Formats: sequence, C-alpha cells, structure tokens
Amino acid sequence: MGAITYDIEIPSSIPAAKMYKAVVLDADTLIPKIMPQAIKNVEILEGDGGVGTVKLIHFGEGSQYKSVKHRVDAIDTENLTHTYSIVEGDALMGVVESITYHIKIVPTEDGGCICKNRSIYNTKADAEISQEKIKEGKEKAMAMFKAIEAYLHANPDA
Repeated sequence: MGAITYDIEIPSSIPAAKMYKAVVLDADTLIPKIMPQAIKNVEILEGDGGVGTVKLIHFGEGSQYKSVKHRVDAIDTENLTHTYSIVEGDALMGVVESITYHIKIVPTEDGGCICKNRSIYNTKADAEISQEKIKEGKEKAMAMFKAIEAYLHANPDA
C-alpha cells in the first residue's frame, strides 16, 4: 500500500470558531442544504457523531459517485481540528483503500481564519492516482469551503 499526501490552505474572513462549527459540527445538515448537487444527505450508521461514528454520505445529482462511508477519527473542538476517513464507497475508485482528511482551522490576526486540509490517499498495492484526480479533489474541497463561507456571509446569524 502506498500513500499520496497533499495539503491545501484556504483563507477566509469568517472567524475560526464559526467556520469550524460550520465545516465540522454542522456539515451533515449544512452542506446538503447549500450544495444539494454535491451531497444529498448524510445518515449516521453507528455512533453519536463523535469519534468512531460511521456515516453514509449520499452524493447529489451533480456527482459522478453514489455514496461513501465516512468514519470520524478525531474531533478536538478546543484546537479546532477534525480527522475523518473515507473507508468505503465508489469514490475510492477501486484503487484506494481509504482517504484520511486532517482539518485544522487556524485563527488569523485579522479575525478570519485559514482552513488547513491534509488529504492522505492510501492506495491499494502499487496503484497510482493521476494528478488530474488529485487536482479535482482539491477543487471540490475548495468549492465546498467557499460555498460554506458564502453561506455564512449571507446568513450572519447561522
């Protein structure tokens, strides 16, 4: 098994705690609401939402994939970090064992934040993932983050 890692950092003018709440704690209901073409719904299969929880994410009509199983590996609301893994589903494309995401929301001096996201693709055997697929994943992550940011700007009391 090999591993392919990439990092992205996305700046935002939204305060860190508010962004963390939206991106991590409220994501299961917020993302289907603001991006139904990306994610149709999320259902909890096991757990209470905390570490060890397994969720089934159903993608929307705009996605090339049907669904994935997502496992919560760590949540640290004090340090604004979250780790989760995609452990099953057609988005793994038959060549990826799992994808682990480490998210950290870092406050900035201007009152905003930076979303740091490390993605680790754990491939099966000697399988490789094209740079095009990695770029596509980065673009989707950035689009989702920016959609959440736009929603928070438009709905300051959310």
